Amino acid sequence: MTGITRGLPGRKTRHIRDAVLRHSPISKAGLSERLFAFVFSGLVYPQIWEDPEVDMQAMALTPKSRIVTIGSGGCNVLSYLTRAPARIDVVDLNRAHIALNKLKLASVAHLPSQSDFFRFFAGTHQSHNSLAYHQFVAPHLDAQSRAYWEGRGLNGRKRITIFNRNFYRSGLLGLFISAGHLAARLHGVNPAEIMQTRSMREQRQFFDEHLAPLFDKPLIRLLTRSKASLFGLGIPPAQYEELAAADAEMRVTNVLRARLEKLACHFPLEDNYFAWQAFARHYPEPDEGSLPPYLQARHHATLRENAGRVFVHHQSFTTLLADKPASSVDRYILLDAQDWMSDAQLNALWTEICRTAAPGARVIFRTAGEPSILPGRLLPVLLDQWNYNAAASAEGHARDRSAIYGGLHVYERKGA
Repeated sequence: MTGITRGLPGRKTRHIRDAVLRHSPISKAGLSERLFAFVFSGLVYPQIWEDPEVDMQAMALTPKSRIVTIGSGGCNVLSYLTRAPARIDVVDLNRAHIALNKLKLASVAHLPSQSDFFRFFAGTHQSHNSLAYHQFVAPHLDAQSRAYWEGRGLNGRKRITIFNRNFYRSGLLGLFISAGHLAARLHGVNPAEIMQTRSMREQRQFFDEHLAPLFDKPLIRLLTRSKASLFGLGIPPAQYEELAAADAEMRVTNVLRARLEKLACHFPLEDNYFAWQAFARHYPEPDEGSLPPYLQARHHATLRENAGRVFVHHQSFTTLLADKPASSVDRYILLDAQDWMSDAQLNALWTEICRTAAPGARVIFRTAGEPSILPGRLLPVLLDQWNYNAAASAEGHARDRSAIYGGLHVYERKGA
């Protein structure tokens, strides 16, 4: 990145501007980057869209694992905690995501029961959740997190009250999914009706007859030609190019259709809570379908017992690693952050990964396109320290129920 950070006011966007901006503010690309940085400065992901079950298998977590991960919506952080690893360091550039991760940790430790925790983070129309926050959780939050949740959003309401309604319809991603439903309804299709299917054959039939044709509609094709149209998925301008490159015709609509097909057709709906969020707009009840591991009752005692092993940092991955001793980290989860990075940033990150990686360390990440982005961009002196586990990468990608990414990639430290 160029280091140009002028053009957007406020400290809350500084970290994100530093991560996103590559072009002059007077260029078309620069304006697009600044728009993305602005919209990405608030809550983006009420739910993280990487499958934690896949992550945990790819990482081969053990009680001795020392993890560094990007926080995002916090779902996966707490899901990793169900395996009781030794330590999890969480980083994020977005202050809303930092506040959400801290809220989840304080809630699992201090809400009276697992059913209270479930109602808070999985329920809809639970008007007492904000009361539970003030009584049980707020006294255990840091001042900045309290200020965020007790501050007011653009609608004038205190942010904590979104848990009284449907938290997963909030945030940039929630609004994007709502917009997708609206666009479908304008064309006579209600995506939620797929939840009435009773077999994978019926799921396929619904997709082929109702969802797939939407991507041929002129309005849908027009909208997806704009990089800004996918900001709601958290896709910055640089990653949009990677997404477009995943199709021979360079049409993002073709890629989106293929990935929605995987979400709708490749897994039974009752086993895929990502599909529940995309189509039904809420989680299932415990007896209806699958849930993220951290919301499953059988893991709650482990979460409560080990919440103190998670440490949340409002800084970049590279900055956190620079402060860690050599050979002190076993597992790294980069999500799709490398798709955003310049070559200089990528090499700076992996310099610290190589320095801090313990014997047997693993790195996992996802990409908008199918191939790993490291060959040809990462310096050979860094890349040569790692083996690419092609089998684990392919298996994990096939099993990833979120279906949004082109590839999952697993690297293992040589000499383990």
